[in-house]
This record gives sequence, C-alpha cells and structure tokens, in this order.
Amino acid sequence: MKRPRAAAPGAAGAGRLSFPGVLRSEFIKFFSLPSTMILILSTFVVMVGIAALGVWGVGASLQAMAAQPEMAAEMGDITVLAASLPGSGMIVAQLIIGALAVMVMSSEFATGSARSTFVATPTRQPVLWAKTLMVAVVSALVALASLLAAFLVSRPIAENYDLPLDFASEVYQRNLWFGVLYVVMVSLIGLALGTLLKNSAGGIVVLAALFFVLPIVVDGLSGFVSWLADAARFLPDHAGSALMQMPGAEGALEPWASGLVVGAWIIVPLVAAALLLQRRDI
Repeated sequence: MKRPRAAAPGAAGAGRLSFPGVLRSEFIKFFSLPSTMILILSTFVVMVGIAALGVWGVGASLQAMAAQPEMAAEMGDITVLAASLPGSGMIVAQLIIGALAVMVMSSEFATGSARSTFVATPTRQPVLWAKTLMVAVVSALVALASLLAAFLVSRPIAENYDLPLDFASEVYQRNLWFGVLYVVMVSLIGLALGTLLKNSAGGIVVLAALFFVLPIVVDGLSGFVSWLADAARFLPDHAGSALMQMPGAEGALEPWASGLVVGAWIIVPLVAAALLLQRRDI
C-alpha cells in the first residue's frame, strides 16, 4: 500500500493561521516577557507619581502666592490647569510605553524569531496588523488605568489646596480621553519605527527625537523663522496636545484638523511599515 507523501519540512502555508490565531499568539508572546510587565508597571507608576507631585507643587505655589493675587493670575485659568495635572506624567510615560511598542516588532528581528513568525504566517501582513491591534488595545488600557489612578491619587491633594479638580468637567474629560488617544498615537508610531528600522535602539532614539528634541528645536527657532510656528502645529505632540485643550486655544489648530493630523501620524508610518515589511528580506 502506498503511503501518503509527508509535507515538506518547513513548507510555508501548510498550517496557515487565521487572524484571531495570529492575534492570540501575539498576546501570548507579548505577556510572556518579564520586560513587558516591568515597562507597563513603570508607565503606571510614573504617570501617577508625577501627577501627584504636580498637583502638590501647583497647590503649594498657589497657597504661597495667596497674598499676591497678581502672581497667581499669571498661572492662567486654574480650572484648566488643575484638569491637566492628572495627565502631567504623560510627558515621561509616553517614552516608556513608546519604547515598549518599538520592541514589540524590533525584538523579533533582533532575536531571529521573525523567521519562525513569518514561516507560520508567510503573508506577513496579519502579523503587523495583529501587533497593531494589540499595541493599540494595551496602550489604551494602560493609559486609561494610569490616568484614572492619577486622578484618584490627585483628588485628595487638590482638595487640600482648594484646587477645582472635577471628574465630570468638560476640561478634565477632554484631557482624559484625548490623553488616551495621545498615548495610543505614540505607541503606534513606535511600533511602525520598530518595523521600519528593525532595531530597538534606533527606533527608540528616533521616537525620542520626534517627541522631545524636534518640538524643542522647532519652538526655539520659531521666533526667528516665522513659518516654523505654523509648521509646529503639525508635529504629533502639538496636534495631540491641541486635542486635549478646549477649542479656541491660541495658535492651535481646530479640533477636527488636529484629529486629522493625529490620524495621519498613525496611518502613514504604519502603511509605510506594512509596505516595507512585505518587500524586504527578514
């Protein structure tokens, strides 16, 4: 009797995974690494800690300036300022969660596991989009949990200094939900950089330059080059921050325009990463 021919070893596509299967495997890989939980916990601690310090610092400053109302007035609208304080830790935490997103893809190339990943999923695209969905969900949940915890920790401190920190206020709600969107944007740009550069250190450096160095340089030079002030509004951090502000803020884009800019900063790098991933060797 003739035996059935065995499948060739390593034949691509012999047991092709469905997208839910790819997504499940990405979650398993992601949470099996100790560094994942360390960076997520670090993000949480940084956001809550800096928020508490920020509320305490502002409250103490206002208390010290109680006898000098003209100096207190220079701090601007206290309601708007207080509502932004629970999210003040995002300035640092965005780099931590962004670095984690960079390593989601770059570590596959560094360790060589990308070969087995793409043998199991030879079309490659499901892997990238599964990672994209996973990073978006994880970063959104981490940001939301951190911001809510920051509010809970900051509220008693704010009450001690009579700062108007109201969860239901429109100002705070904008900071909360658009703050989550901001963190998701940073994470997805990080994922795209990790895919494009295939190098963790390079991706993290470019991400830090994009969100920390470039805005400082552009803002510093805008006093000498007039058009840079308009161009700065299209940087990802400026557009994301504009969404958290109340409409009509001086120098900011309209909310719909800022939303389009944020969307473009998410979509364009990911599409470039998808095209390059499909065309180049592993």
